[in-house]
Amino acid sequence: MLMKIAPSILSADFANLQRDIEFVEKHGADYIHVDVMDGQFVPNITFGPAVVQAIRPITKLPLDVHLMIVNPERFIHEFAKAGADIIGVHIEATPHLHRAIQMIKAENVKAEVVINPGTPVEAIKYVLPLVDQILVMTVNPGFGGQSFLPEMADKIRELAKLKEQYGYHYDIEVDGGIDDQTIRVCAEAGANVFVAGSYIYGAQHPEERINALKEAIE
Repeated sequence: MLMKIAPSILSADFANLQRDIEFVEKHGADYIHVDVMDGQFVPNITFGPAVVQAIRPITKLPLDVHLMIVNPERFIHEFAKAGADIIGVHIEATPHLHRAIQMIKAENVKAEVVINPGTPVEAIKYVLPLVDQILVMTVNPGFGGQSFLPEMADKIRELAKLKEQYGYHYDIEVDGGIDDQTIRVCAEAGANVFVAGSYIYGAQHPEERINALKEAIE
């Protein structure tokens, strides 16, 4: 299974986004993770489609757009048009998860479902055959720099087991408190895409942190 590192620009320097994106691309990042927050679903406000559109021309890496917004259906078309390669929607943010996934697919973009720490895998079992990626939140969403919740490893294991049992094709992504220690726990449980924000961008030498993450899962 191909392991991928997805630096989160939530922890980048907003005044130097181009520099920080180009830097991680040059040093081995596989995706750029874009955390979209609306101040309603989570207590923080970040990027809109215009920012995705602005960063699209400066990187060849897939843009992994994580919508932490109420009723994400309203913005799926805009984010797809802006250049998202993967769009993730929270089951907790929409009463119409199935429709949201269909809308993402209709845009020829990879569809992801996201689950908060308090949401069981059982809640998304009916969309597992439809999605390209599942994002397991390993912290409560809304802010960077939080501590990893170790009990989320059980959820990753459950998703990995279902994937094998039914021949599903989704990647399992984790986001929250990922460093060179917690990444091992997640990889052993069955995750293969790892979002890291403050661990990479909060370091004096971010390239060393990307290498440390890659070495930890090799």
